[in-house]
Amino acid sequence: MSIYFDHAATTPVCPEAVQAAAEAMTAGFGNPSSLYPIGKEAAQRREADRAVIAKALGCLPQELFFTSCGTEGDNWAISAAVELNRKKGNHIVTTAIEHDAVLQPMKALQRQGFEVTFLSPDREGHIDPQAVCAAIRPDTILVSMMLVNNETGAILPIQAAAGAIKAAGSPALLHTDAVQGFLKVPFTPKELGADLVTVCGHKIRAPKGIGALYIRKELISKLPPLMLGGGQEGGLRPGTEPTAQIAAFAAAVAAWEPGFSAHIRSVRDYAAETLAPIPGVTLISRGDAPHILALSLPDFSGQSVVEALGGQGVCISSGSACHRGKPSHVFAAMPLPPKVRLGALRLSFGPESTREEVDELAALVGHMCEKRTLLFE
Repeated sequence: MSIYFDHAATTPVCPEAVQAAAEAMTAGFGNPSSLYPIGKEAAQRREADRAVIAKALGCLPQELFFTSCGTEGDNWAISAAVELNRKKGNHIVTTAIEHDAVLQPMKALQRQGFEVTFLSPDREGHIDPQAVCAAIRPDTILVSMMLVNNETGAILPIQAAAGAIKAAGSPALLHTDAVQGFLKVPFTPKELGADLVTVCGHKIRAPKGIGALYIRKELISKLPPLMLGGGQEGGLRPGTEPTAQIAAFAAAVAAWEPGFSAHIRSVRDYAAETLAPIPGVTLISRGDAPHILALSLPDFSGQSVVEALGGQGVCISSGSACHRGKPSHVFAAMPLPPKVRLGALRLSFGPESTREEVDELAALVGHMCEKRTLLFE
């Protein structure tokens, strides 16, 4: 048995992305900063790939800057926004359920003397739009909220934050980590009212090691660079561009079919309907995004269940892969009974996921709950 229900952690790389990367590493291996033909060809391919990704995101190609991953994009967005607005205020708004790529920079800013408001979620992981509006003040310089929570699938009220910033007369920039939302839920940066948007490739069947940061065009000339170097990416993110990863990212975007999200949602819904009625299973959140389902086996620890099912060839998680076995801060922030929190699990689905795989998982979970054991004979 081999079942992969952890697409929110990473996805299998699609054949189109593999082929694009191979071509970029062989026939198209030139340095895009070089002025001879193979360098110019690499630069042309890079810009064509940028245009593909920008079109899918709903922005101009010149507003998209390549990064190594979502974490880099989040850190850059936060540090640059704070540096730009440092003289305009001292207050930042975020949530208690952000990815560590946002939470850890926020805690570092707290240590530097910034006041950070961490908004708490409800029972299903949602953030109250009214709480967002109430938190934003005239001295707020940054609001950073993820679009889709990576452990519950909850969609956060980004548009409400944009409206509140305007209503408060705040200079705040609005950043959203859209790593889990890109291609899975419909949005554009303009529709969200976001100034900065982070995306990455390995959640949509591209390889690890490539991401991008959207920067609203009016900010590009004002925003501090991530680092200093040779002037690539408009001087904002220098360093020789990873053309193979960029090509693979664009190929994965192009290969994402319009019907994928509906298929993923149908499998996720079937999983909720199949697993939730099993005695010993508690549904935490079906999620708003199509690919994530949070549930709990309160009689066990989530980490033990992950390990037990892993031994049967089933890959799920008890939270973000970045936790590395540590308890989930997302589930800890939600008002859940202690045993439900302890037994929390995340299932996440992709285009390759099937209902038959859900049935196989349900049989294993049913055995565990009925026998009250993690052992399989």
